[in-house]
Amino acid sequence: MTRWIRRQLSSLSGVGLVLGTLLFAAALTPTLVPRSYLTQGALAGICFAIGYGLGVLSRQLWRYLELPKPSDRLRRPTNAVALLLSLLIALLFLWKAAEWQNSVRAVFDLPHLPSSHPTKLCFVAFATFALALVIARLFKRLAGWLVGIIRRFIPPRLATAIGIGLAALLFWSLASNVLASAVFRVLDSSYRELDARLEPERAQPTDPKKTGSPASLVSWRELGRAGREFIAAGPSAERIGTQTGHPAQEPIRVYVGLQGAETPEARAKLALEELKRVGGFARSTLIVVTPTGTGWVDPSAMNALEYLRDGDVASVAVQYSYLSSPLSLLTQPEYGAETARALFREIYRHWTALPHDARPKLYLHGLSLGAMNSEKSAELFEMIGDPIDGALWSGPPFETPGWRSITEARNPGTPQWLPEFRDGRVVRFMNQNGPTVPADRPWGPMRLVYLQYASDPIVFFDYRDAYRQPAWMQSPRGPDVSSELRWYPVVTMLQLALDMAVATSTPMGYGHVYAPEHYVEGWTAVLGTGRWSAEKLAALKQHLAAQARAPAGTDASKDNAYDNRGG
Repeated sequence: MTRWIRRQLSSLSGVGLVLGTLLFAAALTPTLVPRSYLTQGALAGICFAIGYGLGVLSRQLWRYLELPKPSDRLRRPTNAVALLLSLLIALLFLWKAAEWQNSVRAVFDLPHLPSSHPTKLCFVAFATFALALVIARLFKRLAGWLVGIIRRFIPPRLATAIGIGLAALLFWSLASNVLASAVFRVLDSSYRELDARLEPERAQPTDPKKTGSPASLVSWRELGRAGREFIAAGPSAERIGTQTGHPAQEPIRVYVGLQGAETPEARAKLALEELKRVGGFARSTLIVVTPTGTGWVDPSAMNALEYLRDGDVASVAVQYSYLSSPLSLLTQPEYGAETARALFREIYRHWTALPHDARPKLYLHGLSLGAMNSEKSAELFEMIGDPIDGALWSGPPFETPGWRSITEARNPGTPQWLPEFRDGRVVRFMNQNGPTVPADRPWGPMRLVYLQYASDPIVFFDYRDAYRQPAWMQSPRGPDVSSELRWYPVVTMLQLALDMAVATSTPMGYGHVYAPEHYVEGWTAVLGTGRWSAEKLAALKQHLAAQARAPAGTDASKDNAYDNRGG
């Protein structure tokens, strides 16, 4: 046993242990959104594997360069000290892990974690590291086998380089072309089946003015799950009138699913014809909506708008994918932009042909990937002669080109998480506390508003976070960002990447889940307050907030589609 322990200690990489433990410890620190023991343990295990792998790689490089090796007498005590130091660091950070997570949960108004959190986290981290170690050893065996074959024909060092390169290429090809493709095929098939499934609790509308009715150009089944939710949910004229005290109309919602037509252009034309059929261009306000990757349209945004306009609203959306926004962004980013562009082109062409005094005000809206594709759908140079009236984009992904360029060109002294841009006549930013620009500051002819939370990782992730501290971490920080958050090379980027995957599981009003009361602020900035007093706006916010947060299945929630929220 003594000899076995000595052998194991001598085989350890002291540098790898220290590097792995440092990355493991950094992974336990808080980021933008709360993490469970599963997600935090998986990330910590991956970070330890990366750090240890770097240490092992440095040892192999030392041997490859034929530098002098440290003696066993020196290496064994050094490894023992490194192991002891690593254990102390890991225990210290594990002891602080729950406290750090609770600092984020306190900002999000969530209860504290149980005392078992660090223990569970450790088990998950160990399992993750073990899996990474198995994969690494398989890679080492494959590379050794290839090097053994190649070195029969060429010099050993060149054979080693080529063998490792071929092994890396084979692993990458297997992961990207075989495993990833198979996963995406399974996911696409699953989402497609879910999208096609008819929900028994959601009956086909009989009103001929409703999309999906027997009189509609789009069948109820062809709308898909997200489309049926969008059409069936939302406030009726009676509910709007009861809440506002004003006479109200039945809001018009038009949706075309992926099964509606073969191509984006055909679906856009079908949406235009359906919108004309139901009288959408006779309303005072027309919204071109770009949904999220799954086709989901955020009811927080649409309900708030329809109440503010007393139902005198028409909205139109076209589905472009079955997958969630992150998956759509990875697999078919151009397809969403193509569909959004085709829909805007059809609507805008018809809208500009109408008399100016007999057409609705035209606005754009999108959440998440929908915000990015909506922004891409309208090109400024084609609208200069006859611009749209504005847009409200919420949670724009970090790759959104217009948002990114405006944020980088923000006024000096304004934070990245809530910038000001020039005099605020064209573009303004808002969060849960409203805009920084005074409401009475005049607008130009077109109003563009970005609604974003400082705790939204889909907005603020950046690959460059691997080697530089992001600007939103500087003081002052956003109201929903923990003061305990720190930047660590590589680790922070991995933390934010993981945060993106769970950003839609946060409480409403944080992360990537935008609250209706904040949409009320956004829409009033875009549309103007009209006849709404401050007291009535406050009452509307309270009503929408209670409705959106009502437990599923209750009367207060039956007109909403929050249960299947997507992004």
